[in-house]
Amino acid sequence: MRPLTGIALKLVSVTLFITMSALIKAASGHVPPGEAVFFRSAFAIPVILIWLAWRGDLRTGLKVASPIGHFWRGFVGTAAMGMSFAGLGLLPLPEVTAISYAAPLLVVVFAAMFLNEQVGVYRIGAVAIGLVGVLIVLAPRLSALSGPMVETAQAVGAMVVLTGAICAALAQIYVRKLVQTEETSAIVFYFSITSTALSLLTIPFGWTLPSGPEFGLLVTAGILGGLGQIFLTSSYRFADASVVAPFDYASILFALSIGYFVFDEVPTGAMLSGAALVILAGCLIILRERQLGIRRNKTRAARTPE
Repeated sequence: MRPLTGIALKLVSVTLFITMSALIKAASGHVPPGEAVFFRSAFAIPVILIWLAWRGDLRTGLKVASPIGHFWRGFVGTAAMGMSFAGLGLLPLPEVTAISYAAPLLVVVFAAMFLNEQVGVYRIGAVAIGLVGVLIVLAPRLSALSGPMVETAQAVGAMVVLTGAICAALAQIYVRKLVQTEETSAIVFYFSITSTALSLLTIPFGWTLPSGPEFGLLVTAGILGGLGQIFLTSSYRFADASVVAPFDYASILFALSIGYFVFDEVPTGAMLSGAALVILAGCLIILRERQLGIRRNKTRAARTPE
């Protein structure tokens, strides 16, 4: 294992994904979310195929054992992406990022519900702390539901992003099931195929013809999304998930910087304090997962006959 390489790759992927989100946000004034999903997914496909060909996995890496599993993973994942993109058009970038951190917390809950994973008091407490943080971020928006039109739109945006986080957590549950029978490369590739196809269903809801600059933003977002997925996948080849996972939260730093310098978005105290709680909860869950993993490995070693 080469943990520093894994961490570096993870940070590159986080940077690519947050830059992709910024590009989608920049085009969101004219381009609807469904159309943005199409560009994000379709232009990631060539990048992924080139990567698979370079690794020599083009033939074996695209075999499918559970087509219906890929469909449902793609369905909820596409819903999550579309809602996140919709939120980018209504809320500041750092706020969308902070609310999206609810997803890994909800994965713990859904894993207990749907995968029968044992979740102890420690992780339940961490999830509770994280959800309190999400509520702190959401509270100022929800209190504005009966306010002026702009504030109401932002409140709706907050709920849309939270719903997207729920869908993203469900997508991770499907991924946990798929990895038992599918190659990681197949999961990545067929998600892009599924999300591209599903995004076409939104054409009747008002796709527009992007201007030249908007087209460039959207194509670049798709390429960066594909590259981000490659760097993310590669990071887990060099370090354990418990080592690289905490660096997901570096995205809030990049989101704050881009939001402030590019979009003139000044973070609120509620957003910062809520995000801090969510990040704390996420790190506690990762730490606990690492401890449980070490304990399971010791148990296996003790049971292995000499």
